[in-house]
Amino acid sequence: MKRFDITYLLVLLLFAMASVACTHHDPWNSDQVGNFDALWSILDEHYSFFDYKDVDWDEVYARYRGKVDNDMTDRELFDVCATMLKELKDGHTNLIASHDVSRYWIWEQYPVNYDERIIDQYYLNFDYKQASGIKYQILSNNFGYLYYASFSSEIGEGNLDLILGYLATCDGLIIDVRSNGGGYLSNVQTLVGRFIDQKILAGCIRHKSGKGHQDFSDPYDYYFEPTANHLHYLKPVVVLANRGSFSATNNFVSIMKSIAGVTIIGDTTGGGCGLPFTSELPNGWNIRFSACPIYDPSGQLTEYGVAPDIRVDMDEDDHTHDAILDAAIAVLAQQTAK
Repeated sequence: MKRFDITYLLVLLLFAMASVACTHHDPWNSDQVGNFDALWSILDEHYSFFDYKDVDWDEVYARYRGKVDNDMTDRELFDVCATMLKELKDGHTNLIASHDVSRYWIWEQYPVNYDERIIDQYYLNFDYKQASGIKYQILSNNFGYLYYASFSSEIGEGNLDLILGYLATCDGLIIDVRSNGGGYLSNVQTLVGRFIDQKILAGCIRHKSGKGHQDFSDPYDYYFEPTANHLHYLKPVVVLANRGSFSATNNFVSIMKSIAGVTIIGDTTGGGCGLPFTSELPNGWNIRFSACPIYDPSGQLTEYGVAPDIRVDMDEDDHTHDAILDAAIAVLAQQTAK
């Protein structure tokens, strides 16, 4: 396997972009049929998960092509295309027009398993600190609690030093990434780097190398290293996840799960392990799709999510207790009592 650091993910993304841009196509008409064919063809040549998801894309074309004609309105075309894209069951695949954005939200089908109000009122007593998009506090049992709402919120190394310095005396730490819809992979690397003391394999990535559904490059391993010259937390850690933990958060959970001393509690994550890329249709609409599959440290795809070490669901009728957080506290109490 080839080897590279996660910073080179951007290089591979640029490679994928160049591959899409430089691929020759017969010119598509800018009418409704032409735009439908362009959408289907771009995905046919560059989407990553047809075989993994057992999607017969030719059959999908045959089924939806008959619903398209040049007399339909843009909104009607959009609705047909959006429905077709849902066949992929991919939260990273979106059709983007001036009037709407198509989407597939898998977590809408599952229990929420997170209620910020319960935590703020009954566990934090509305008393917490916040920096770099991270809410944090020491719970009454001397376990640290850290909630990161979005990997789109940039994490400052100085802020992390202050946060981890404040939590340094805690016997264990709970990192809550429930309902974190993702963001930047660079923030994943920044956060993980504070919970390791040696270089670790974080996963590998491949890119499309041809038009066929199975045409991929060899995998490129990428590694994370401990953040140099900054504070680390190496005591027991529990990560809380739910179906709303998607994309970069899914990646974070998959990596943390591979680290000794870390326990994942809650529900399976929402998945989303394809690095997204955007291409343009003749009418100016954009199609965003999973272009490069990212594998976890064991070499597995996590497009359908990362299973927790301990599965716990919240009681939707209980508005004063968070069963997932309670389970994390119990696990840390057991681990730190040894």
